[in-house]
Amino acid sequence: MPTYAYACKQCGHRFDAVQSFADPTLTECPECGGPLRKEYGSIGVTFNGSGFYRTDSRAGAKSDSTGSASGDSSASSTSSKTEAKASPAPTGP
Repeated sequence: MPTYAYACKQCGHRFDAVQSFADPTLTECPECGGPLRKEYGSIGVTFNGSGFYRTDSRAGAKSDSTGSASGDSSASSTSSKTEAKASPAPTGP
């Protein structure tokens, strides 16, 4: 469940409340009974893995990472392309 930060408009009391998404927003300060406002700050989110960074979408980054993984894959893919060209599918009746 998310944690929300609140601050009182009258007394300045600040506190955090753990609430469900379905719970209503708090409106009354527990200290003085004044009106509350929800505070928004930076969120501690970390994007890990491929596809989240600008450099992941560049053509040079993809070819470098796949080429360095195994040198034999390029040789095997070349031979399979040659075999496919050597035996075309029959056409006609």
